[in-house]
This record gives sequence, C-alpha cells and structure tokens, in this order.
Amino acid sequence: MTDRYAVFRLPDVRRALVSKFFLTLGIQMQRVVVGWQVFQLTHDPLALGMIGLAEALPYIACLLWAGHQADRRDQRRLILLAESGLLACAVALWALARTPLTTPAPLYLVLALTGVCRSILWPATTAYVDATVPKAIYVQAAGWNSTQWQVGAILGPLVGGWLYAAHGVAWAYAGVAGWLALAVCCARRLTPRPSRKIDACASVPFSEWAELLEGVRFVLARQVILAALALDLFAVLFGGVSAILPIFAERFQVGAVGLGALNAALPAGALAMALYQAHRPLFHRTGLALFAGVALFGAFTVGFALSPWFWLAACCLAAAGAADNISVVIRASILQAMTPNHLRGRVSAVNGFFIGSSNEIGAFESGVAAKLLGAVPSVIVGGCLTLVCVAVTAWRAPFLRRLMLHDVDSAPSPPVL
Repeated sequence: MTDRYAVFRLPDVRRALVSKFFLTLGIQMQRVVVGWQVFQLTHDPLALGMIGLAEALPYIACLLWAGHQADRRDQRRLILLAESGLLACAVALWALARTPLTTPAPLYLVLALTGVCRSILWPATTAYVDATVPKAIYVQAAGWNSTQWQVGAILGPLVGGWLYAAHGVAWAYAGVAGWLALAVCCARRLTPRPSRKIDACASVPFSEWAELLEGVRFVLARQVILAALALDLFAVLFGGVSAILPIFAERFQVGAVGLGALNAALPAGALAMALYQAHRPLFHRTGLALFAGVALFGAFTVGFALSPWFWLAACCLAAAGAADNISVVIRASILQAMTPNHLRGRVSAVNGFFIGSSNEIGAFESGVAAKLLGAVPSVIVGGCLTLVCVAVTAWRAPFLRRLMLHDVDSAPSPPVL
C-alpha cells in the first residue's frame, strides 16, 4: 500500500514546502492589499490590469536566465536571494503605505522588482524539490505541493482583507513582511546544493545561449508537455478574473473583507480537489480529466459573472478553483515525470513563462477588457473563450485526450502542428 505521506518523510522537501507555504501566504496577502489600494486610489479597471503587467514583464524577461542559473548554481542560495528580495519589496510597500500617494506608479515599480525576484525563485524552488522527490511519488508530491499553495492562498487573502479593513494598509503590508520573513528563516535550513557545470562544452562560444534555450527545445520536442502548457496558458489568459475582483467586491458592497473572501474562494475549491488528488491520483484517463477540468473552469467563470448574489459568486469561484486544480496537478506530474534532473531548472523556467503569461498578462488583459466592455461582459466573454480553447486543443491534440500518466516518459516526439 502506498504511503500517502511519504513526501513529508523527506526533510528537505518538507522544509521547502513549509517555506513555500509562508511565501504563498505573504504573496497572496500582498496581491489583495495592492489590488484594493490601487482600486481605491484610481477606481480604474485598467489600473488593476497594470498591476499584472508591471510584474509580468520583468518576470518573463528574466526567466530563461534564472532557469539556467538554477541548473548550474546552488539552488538553496538562489532561493534565499529571491525570498530576501521579496521581503525587501514588502518593506518598500509598507514604507510607501505610510506616504500619501496620488498615483500608483511607485507601487508598480516595486511590483516590477517583485517580478524579478519571483523569476529567480520559481525555477530554483521547482528544481530543488523535483530533484529530491523519487519518481514513484511524483503525483503525490504534486498534490501536496498544490495543497500547501492552496492553503496559503486561502489564508493570505482572508488575513490581508481583514487587516486592511481593521487596521489600514500599512499594517497589512507589515503582515506581508512578517510572513515573508518566516519563509526566509525556513529556507535557511535547506541543505545546500553544490554548484555544477551543465555540460562539457562550456568553452564553446555559443554554448551559453545553447544552454539557455535547451529547456525551450526540450518542451518543443515533447508534444504532450507543449499541448498541456498551451491549454493552460490560453484558458487562464482568457478565463482568469482575479485581477478585477476589486470591481466585483465594490459591486457586491462587501469591501476589503469581501474582496479577501472572493480571492480565497478560488484556492478553497482548489484545496479540496488537491487533497482528493493527493489521496487518489488521476492515473487513468488523465487526458480526459485534464480537458474536463479546464472546460468546467470556463463554465464556472461564466457562472461567476452572472451571479446576482455574493455567496453564489463565491461558490462559482470555488468550483472554478477545484476544476482548475485538476489541470494544475496533472501538468505538474507530467513535467516531473518527463524532465531529467539536469534540465529541471530550465524546463521549470519555460513552465513559469507559460504560467506567468497566463496569470500576470491575463491580469492585464482582464483590466483592458473590463475597461472596454465592462466587468461582467468581459468575464463572460473570457469564460466562453476558455471553452473554445478546450475544443480547439482537443481537436488539434488528440494524443492529449488519450494521455495516461503511467505511460509518460521523457522520449521526444514531433512538435504539435
């Protein structure tokens, strides 16, 4: 019988997950506070979208370099560097909160620095954990990793919204800094990983660029990974609503506390699904489950936009989060199973590019669409486009429909046409 808690018997994985938990608490708390602060300052949907763009551009620009560094440097040192940078950014936001602002521009500048730190942290943490987990428990590890993230993503917005409403924006940012300080303390206990050279051709002039792009070539050569990443990219790009939740919080007249609850609803549903998948991994008919999850995500997004009551909107978000978590765990399991250890940093950087594009660029798209169409119509259109993405991917990538996790290996295959 499989040990469902085998992941927690690996000390470094356990420490990394605890550090990521505190980090998630802080980052998700910060996003709620920044979103509400910017909306109260501007009452402009486009200003909300600019939050995502400010963080996305430096995040995406640095990812390939960061993934390359994660494969050849001490990953523990990179994790500490990135988490310390995020802590410094939180302190900067706290300082700005104590200064009267007439424009969100200084906040965008700090968020851009946050994007740089996140681009370093993502591949380093992913590569560190993935290389430590035995292949036999990849799916279980992905489920528990998603679980810790969802718990942090539930508590972070709730605490952030409550602190903002009860004590003001400065205290809320102080809370963010506190969680990030705990994350840094936990990361210091990780076992160092020695620096290493990637291959023997380091003296070749073009090897640096070749190494940087090796993760991209790896993904392009494996159509299962590419199709799964592309499906998630376009689904969340069009169907994501987190960036404009302050508009709905004002529409329902629930304030910062209600905004925190709406932000927590998505990960609450995802947590329930993550716990289910941690105990009952989707080895069979994995591809069909992937498509069903993304389709339900789009449908519940439309339901959220049409909800006349706050409680119904929150329930739709929770259901959308549960559906989305199916694809999150399956995608992570595919990447863990197919990626060799020496490429984990660079492949996770490519994965981070897809996720960053869908989340942060999707946030900008949500702000622009809400500015042009209105909040409700823009979400309805986005949910419908998500359903279109599912149909097109199912048509163009039939091999993904037939996917079984037991059959996954690292062999290359022709790229998707």
